[in-house]
Amino acid sequence: MPLNEKVIIVEGMTDKRRILDIVNEPVDIICTNGTIGVTKLDELVDQFYDKEVYIFVDADESGEKLRKLLKRELPHAKHLYIHREYREVATAPKKHLSAVLLQANIKVKGKYLL
Repeated sequence: MPLNEKVIIVEGMTDKRRILDIVNEPVDIICTNGTIGVTKLDELVDQFYDKEVYIFVDADESGEKLRKLLKRELPHAKHLYIHREYREVATAPKKHLSAVLLQANIKVKGKYLL
């Protein structure tokens, strides 16, 4: 059960670690590990109905497929997008990720501010 008001859903552990290194406020980061089953998805929907949910997935085919599924199941979620040239959250420059997070009103560590 998420403890914080803000929840970021990502694809993998590398994405999670990268974002945790940037974020400067309490957030829960949930990994889908690229795919998500119906049972797990139902659990997420139930847990997140009163949370600020952010979807932050890769700019590739599997990321877009997951985004489409999550958009349908979590219509109140806000969608965060990395620039297509970076393709993956895990490898995108931290300054770019921090700019995306800041635009969503998620606090980031000072060293990543542009």
